[in-house]
Order: sequence, then structure tokens, then C-alpha cells
Amino acid sequence: MAEIKHLIVINAPAAVVYRALTEQRGLAGWWTVQTVATPVVGSIAQFRFGDRYHDEMRIVRLDEAKRVEWVCVADDKEWVDTTFVFDLDEAEGVTTVRFCHGNWRTATDFFASCNTHWGHYMMSLKNYCETGVGEPFDEPVA
Repeated sequence: MAEIKHLIVINAPAAVVYRALTEQRGLAGWWTVQTVATPVVGSIAQFRFGDRYHDEMRIVRLDEAKRVEWVCVADDKEWVDTTFVFDLDEAEGVTTVRFCHGNWRTATDFFASCNTHWGHYMMSLKNYCETGVGEPFDEPVA
């Protein structure tokens, strides 16, 4: 199985990063403004990217300021059943995020494109946590 991995260092405490990864306001601040999410294990978070994608993620694990895990339950056929893990490690107010979008069936061109996009969104997460301003997807639904 193929995996997309990124590691970023964020100059903010793990609690701040955790909120950005679990709360609707935080997710809308760095990934897509069209977010509906509640930080509850078993709930379904919805992420829209205009008219192109409507991702639905089941929240499978929330370890306060340590780990966030999702599994995709609806969207593009290549994303369904893929996993999303954000591991957080804080030292002296600085948080290292180890991100893995795993369980891809194969490394397709879409996989490569998603790797590029995840790089952008990881930097958006970093900026959001450090400054309060990220670069989320913000295209209206027609």
C-alpha cells in the first residue's frame, strides 16, 4: 500500500495544533472553509472542495494533543478506505507533526497530485497555528 508522508515543525503548543486538527473552525482555517466537523470519535466530518470533491471522514481516534486519525468513507474512489494520521510531539512549546495519508491501493497520478496538495496544506496548517491565518481551499459551490 502506498503512503503520503509529511513532517512539519510548528512553533505552537500541541494543544493549539490539536484544536486546528479537530475543531470545525480550525479545520476551516487551514484545509477547506467548507467544513462540518465535531471532535467526537465515530462522527463523520465533511470537507467540500467546491463542486469537485466532497470528502467524508469517520473520526476513529482522538488522543488529546497527541494523535488524530480519520478514515475516508466517501469521496473519490481512490480515497475511500484511505487513512489519515496526524501524530503530534511537543517539546518546549514547539510541535512536530508527522502526517500520513495511508492505505492507498496504488501510487497513481492522483496520488502524486494529492502529495503535492498535502504539502501545501501542511504549510497552511503551520501558518494557521503560528499566525492564525492559513490558506484553506476557498472556492464556492455552484
